[in-house]
Amino acid sequence: MPETQSRGHVFAGKKRGTGADDFEGDDVFVAKKSMLPSMATENDPAAALASARHEFGEHGGVNMSIEASATFTVMEPETMRRMFAGELGPDRDFFIYSRHFNPTVLNLGRLMAALEGTEAAYCTASGMSAISSVLLQLCSSGGHVVASRTLYGGTHALLTHFFPRACNITTTFVDIGDLEAVKNAIVEGKTKVLYFESMSNPTLTVANIPELSRIGHEKGTTVVVDNTFAPMVLSPARLGADVVLHSISKFISGGADVIAGAVCGPASLVNSMMDLHQGALMLLGPTMNAKVAFELSERIPHLGLRMKEHCRRAMEYAVRMKKLGLKVIYPGLEDHPQHLLLKSMANKEYGFGGLLCVDMETEERANRLMHHLQNYTQFGFMAVSLGYYETLMSCSGSSTSSEMNAEEKELAGISPGLVRMSIGYIGTLEQKWSQLEKALSRMQDSTLFNKN
Repeated sequence: MPETQSRGHVFAGKKRGTGADDFEGDDVFVAKKSMLPSMATENDPAAALASARHEFGEHGGVNMSIEASATFTVMEPETMRRMFAGELGPDRDFFIYSRHFNPTVLNLGRLMAALEGTEAAYCTASGMSAISSVLLQLCSSGGHVVASRTLYGGTHALLTHFFPRACNITTTFVDIGDLEAVKNAIVEGKTKVLYFESMSNPTLTVANIPELSRIGHEKGTTVVVDNTFAPMVLSPARLGADVVLHSISKFISGGADVIAGAVCGPASLVNSMMDLHQGALMLLGPTMNAKVAFELSERIPHLGLRMKEHCRRAMEYAVRMKKLGLKVIYPGLEDHPQHLLLKSMANKEYGFGGLLCVDMETEERANRLMHHLQNYTQFGFMAVSLGYYETLMSCSGSSTSSEMNAEEKELAGISPGLVRMSIGYIGTLEQKWSQLEKALSRMQDSTLFNKN
């Protein structure tokens, strides 16, 4: 794991107080043990969020102030020299420039670290910037990644096309459920990262995070997990992963109005990514706007409530749709291959995820279904992304996985007619179910249903 080249950048615990005994030694990143929540609290993301430091406004407001400045002033010339030398930093309320660190963005990072149970976190301008920055920080030219062959199309394209061409970083794609294949693909001394999604996009394959983390660590690799599909439901770092990534644009935002990402992991990694000389975040500059960070900070406290309803409705729809004869893929169903695995790893009370898939077998049938659901009954919207309060639907093979060729889609298990649904919570459950039933009736296509 790369170490920071300058100290005093990221603060992963409580803010430094006036007392000299607030921290042990020179380590400003981790709070004293007495400040940390209990193990029971640490293992519950909602409790961890409630225990996180609350940032008040400049004039005593219950909400924090927005620090919209791009640059920050100092009282003495010597202070600026010390900041650039790494002697003074955000842990002591010294800021240089908002591409480096911003107080409002740092506050969101503290919440994300609490959510995922990591030492530190920093937020970026998009999910893809978080993914690419972490991989570039961990891998140098000639480096090697082992990754799941079922990934978001943009991530797959980054690893398949961009990294080999621009960075001389290669990737071996494997069936992440085949632990022996994963182990054999990792080349000790060369493979730097084992990368996978906690719940795959779009097939909803659930990764065995504890076992994959064990294999990765035995082989000396950093285990990086994209948890975009399962915030609150799964906590990869608590299950053994080193780094957890998010596209905050999805469930965490919840409003389909923000593009943002997050890197959650050890303070040493986050600091190295913000290093003035070699930091991927610092030098590539995928900076989150402070106003966006403020908005997201206000949404995270009710993320748990939203996720519970997303998951409750997804489970109910999956059960009912299966009874109608549809080919439904949902980890909450007992016939899902990783149902018991997910049940053993999931945080209690959050269900099995807010997405489900319906395999219509052909793109034509998938498009007809979505057309009726949107334009006839108003069940949801044909749109990419997920985590919105309305149901969003897309045919993955021709949209969010279109970067993959036919062979890659087949290996990933992506059917041409796979419809991914991010289940919303607007309206009543029965109201929305009635809309779905009406759309199915209107199709009047006997081939829609699985006869088996």
